[in-house]
Amino acid sequence: MNRRNYQKELDELLASFSEKKRLFLHCCCAPCSSYVLEYLHDFFDITVFFYNPNISEASEYQKRKEELKRFLQTVPFGKEIHMQDADYEPELFEKMAKGHENDPERGPRCAKCFRLRLEETAKYAKEGTYDYFCTTLSISPHKNADLLMQIGEELSENYGVPYLPSDFKKKNGYKRSIELSREYDLYRQDFCGCRFSKKAKEDMRCE
Repeated sequence: MNRRNYQKELDELLASFSEKKRLFLHCCCAPCSSYVLEYLHDFFDITVFFYNPNISEASEYQKRKEELKRFLQTVPFGKEIHMQDADYEPELFEKMAKGHENDPERGPRCAKCFRLRLEETAKYAKEGTYDYFCTTLSISPHKNADLLMQIGEELSENYGVPYLPSDFKKKNGYKRSIELSREYDLYRQDFCGCRFSKKAKEDMRCE
């Protein structure tokens, strides 16, 4: 079976627009958001949504949120983009992760985490009558775009808001995000945010 080409689907969708649409975009951090916002702001009125209960430490959570705000205040197109904050709810992630503490990275716990964040995004998108919702997560080479699309489209069925077809690492998206991170001196973390990924990264350093 041929895999879907999400980038081609997105290109065709964008080419069909006669005017800007409204996009509610889950953002995990400034570096991952940088290219996605640069790429999409000509096609959408974008509201970025910083909802990341997976980030285990409050100081790390605040640092990433403030860095996203700083990027939006600095980049030329940032004034066109709105930001929707959310409550910091690490207890929801811990409840979700119960019983999955020993899962490997990119395993079932990660899939549940994607769903947790994307479902909250879909809820807000429905309440705000947005045309689409999506996440920046697929820009990472460590994130499974097929899984994100599957979850996004399932939630689309439940909430009635289309999920934007996307694999933002395509078209050198990940490379461009690194370039933008350097250009704007963005804080670029080396773990996804949860205590499990932090421990896995620390274990790798000790090997």
